[in-house]
Parts: sequence; structure tokens; C-alpha cells
Amino acid sequence: MKVTLSHIKADIGSLPGHTTVHSKVIEEVTKFVSDHSKGVIWDSQIGYVGDDVQITMVHDKGTNASEVHKLAWDAFKAGTEVAKELGLYGAGQDLLKDSFSGNIKGMGPGIAEMEITPRRSEPFIVYMMDKTEPGAFNFPIYKMFADPFNTPGLVIDQNMHNGFRFEVWDIEEAKAIMLETPNEMYDLLSLIGTKGRYVIKRVYTREDHEKLPDENVAVITTDKLSFIAGEYVGKDDPAAIVRIQSGLPASGEAMEAFSHPYLVSGWMRGSFNGPLMPVSMKDSKMIRFDGPPRVVASGFVYKDHKLTGPVDMFDDPAYDNARNLASSIADYLRRMGPFEPHRLPEEDMEYTTLPKVMEKLKGRFEHVDAVEKRKSKNSSQRDVE
Repeated sequence: MKVTLSHIKADIGSLPGHTTVHSKVIEEVTKFVSDHSKGVIWDSQIGYVGDDVQITMVHDKGTNASEVHKLAWDAFKAGTEVAKELGLYGAGQDLLKDSFSGNIKGMGPGIAEMEITPRRSEPFIVYMMDKTEPGAFNFPIYKMFADPFNTPGLVIDQNMHNGFRFEVWDIEEAKAIMLETPNEMYDLLSLIGTKGRYVIKRVYTREDHEKLPDENVAVITTDKLSFIAGEYVGKDDPAAIVRIQSGLPASGEAMEAFSHPYLVSGWMRGSFNGPLMPVSMKDSKMIRFDGPPRVVASGFVYKDHKLTGPVDMFDDPAYDNARNLASSIADYLRRMGPFEPHRLPEEDMEYTTLPKVMEKLKGRFEHVDAVEKRKSKNSSQRDVE
């Protein structure tokens, strides 16, 4: 029997700025899902990272199921009302429409869903990021499923030896391409290195995989709020579901991909590059310069309609060095202030206030030849005097 794993997240208000979710909002979302889940989903778990509420659900309705999406939407609406009562910042920020219209896609919240054939034991990890972009998952997903230096199972596990298929989206042109590793590894890297445009959406086993023939094994949210709304209305804050073990990356291999705090875009006002810091859920408050960007991981096992877990996977002192390095990188970058490469390049600032600044200054720009000619004329006049 097919089973669907659905993860839906949204920023519906935070305390005090874009810092953290209020406990009463979490309580309201949890209560709403519990009270209205009968006949819709089998089980659920509510989590958070920074200012984003995250709902993980399991059911048999398939992906894009209207009743499942409506449950999450209504839960976020209920949480928004609590956020408004408390006067929280950005209450309902990610709920871009007034009412639910059959599917949550394009309405603001991020969605990661996969329909699977459950194994005897079905372990998976939900990764949740805050203050960064969907392409922030390109590096770790590649490491998990294509890099033998991160995932030795690609070399020594016969069930992984044939590699995986990557579904990559061009989020500017709304196009997609499938690439296979290891034979198309360089082609894959040539795209996903441009993480602001080409993003990994899904990973599949290849058809000749012995234990999981052509199965979806990873999925990432890819909804960019800036493109949905036509203006910058919030961070993208992606999430991902990654299945592990038994012919897939082991839990330690999936987690190892985050042992180095690589640079991602987002951070303050969605306009700066910064290190991705792996933290436990309790340490996911976004405080320093509204960050730095962070990732939380919740480990689950699915069995007989139930989710066992979660395990707070980054609640481990073995990641202290990664956190310390991330802090050092943050120190280094912050000294650059508004200068690139700490601040994003102009083309990535389209949905901030920078275009308004440029519009205000537009009439004051002159052709450099005219400026130089005027300077030369003034200089000649001074010589005569």
C-alpha cells in the first residue's frame, strides 16, 4: 500500500521580530491538527525552526491532496489568530490568500511531499531551515546521494552503487530536468552550483535499484515567496524529507552532509550570505543579525500509520565544531557590512528596498563622458584664472 509523507511549513508570526515561534502559537496549531485530523491523516508531529511552524503528516491521500492541504492551511489560520491576539510580528505573513482554494501551492506555505512504498522499517529525516533559500539544500542533498567522500555507501553498498536520479528545477523559467549520477555528475554540478536558480526538487532511486525500484527518496520545498507574491514578502525558509537506510544513505551519512557550515543566501532581510549552522530545535532562535541561517533535523520511523519520534538529530556535541566554525564565519562576514560578497549581488536584491533606492537616484546618474568633459572644462578655467 502506498503511503504519503507530507511536510508543510509557514511563518505565521514570531516574537519579537523574525526570531522564534511563540509557544501558544505552536499549542494552537498542534491542537487544531489533533482535533481535525480524523479521517484526513493518520498521524502528525508539529515542530519549528526560527519563526516557522512545521507540520509533518502521514496519510494515504497521495500528494496534493486537498483535504490534507486544507487541514494544514486551517491550522496555520488558527495559529495566525493567536499570533494576532498576541501582537506578534508578521502574523499570517506566509498566508498570501484570504481563503483556501483546493491546493496550498502558490498560497505561501512551503510543501514537501512524497508518496512511497513503505519498507519493513521506514526511517526518514525532516530537515528544516530558516533565513535561507530553497537552493540551500543543493549542497547537502548532493553530498548525501552523490558524493562518496560523504557517503561511502555509494562505494561499498551494492544497493547504492548504481547511483540516483536528481530532478532539478529552473525556478526562474519554471522548467525541470532529470539527471543521473554518477554518469551525469558534472552536468548536475554545473547547474546546482547556481543555487539561486537551479534547485534540487526530488531524488529518486534508479530503475535498476534492487530494493527500491524507481522510488522517491528525497523531496525539497521550492516555493520562493518573492516569485509567488511579485515582491519580497519573507524568507524562503525551505524544508526537506530524506529517506534513509537500507540502500539509501545511512542516518550518519545524511547528517554528515551538514558537518561543514557552507555558505547560503538569506540571513538578514534575505539579502546576505552567511554560514548554515546546524542546531537543535531549542537553539533555533534567529537572533544574531536575524540568524545566522540555521538547520534543524527531526528523525522519524514510520510503521502501521504511526510516526515514532522525533529525535532532535543535531542535539549532539559532535556538531559543536561546526557551530563554532559557523560563528567564526559569521564574525568574518559581518565586518563587511553592506559590501559584497556578504551582501548579495544587485540582481539578487530585486525584491528588497534597493530598487526603490535606485529609482530615487536614477535621475542623478550622468554619462561618464559628460562628467569628465565638465571636469576638464572646470580645470581649464581655473588654469586661465
